[in-house]
Amino acid sequence: MKPLRDFLELIKFEHTIFALPFAYLGMLLAANGLPGWVKFLWITLAMAAARTVAMGINRIADRYIDAHNPRTANRPLVTGAISIRTAWVGSLLALGLLVIAAWQLGDLTLRLSPIAVLFLVGYSYTKRFTWMSHFLLGFTDGLAPVGAWVGVRNSLFTIQDLPAWILLATVTLWIGGFDLIYACQDVEYDRLDRLHAIPARFGIATALHLSTICHIVTMILLAAVGWLMTLSWPYWAGLFVVGVLLFWEHSLVHPDDLSRLDMAFFNINSYISITLFAAVLASLFLF
Repeated sequence: MKPLRDFLELIKFEHTIFALPFAYLGMLLAANGLPGWVKFLWITLAMAAARTVAMGINRIADRYIDAHNPRTANRPLVTGAISIRTAWVGSLLALGLLVIAAWQLGDLTLRLSPIAVLFLVGYSYTKRFTWMSHFLLGFTDGLAPVGAWVGVRNSLFTIQDLPAWILLATVTLWIGGFDLIYACQDVEYDRLDRLHAIPARFGIATALHLSTICHIVTMILLAAVGWLMTLSWPYWAGLFVVGVLLFWEHSLVHPDDLSRLDMAFFNINSYISITLFAAVLASLFLF
């Protein structure tokens, strides 16, 4: 069992709980409630497997880059605490589970799954050639609610599926926006390794301004989802809380002071994802 424990530590599997609300938003809105326990189970497994694939491949792809950065130099693949073989086996097993879950969720989900896999595997390499990597990461995460939506409705290309596309744009900008904040701490090392990132290319102040714009648009898109789905007042109350949390997040980080960046990145964004999930749940089931 030690290889399994080592792999779960490598990918920080416990953080999956903060990623699940992405998928559950798409699931709840597509079903206008719960779709049934079988769908719920396969969507949960698909999301956990997808995150595992993405994190496993990311750690494998970045192990040499991580070795150059004091912030990441202690990661298990860098130190040798976990073998590259363990990382590959765990990632491939998760990929197999993802395909099985997609198959169980319907034919359209299965047919679209190679696109998801392409982004799950490929986004880790985008920083090597484009500073749009922040938004490609956001797009990859945004596929979670879209995949759940398709898993429930087996549909994505009708006018009734517009909320799924708005969710994709929402998560793309939300994740991309806070990845811009996160990348500010690695400017020096990104420049040394000739990696592409907006803070390294255009400066920290520009990155933080762009992040603010991303999150303003995120709020507008979330309002559009609520309007299209005719969600009740708990959703709008939750959206207000999300706005406050985003304002707090941006107040913690300044171009000349990144000391509270970890709090802005990890804690607050976890609160946001859980708040959105709870707001949708309350809107659909309580009012």
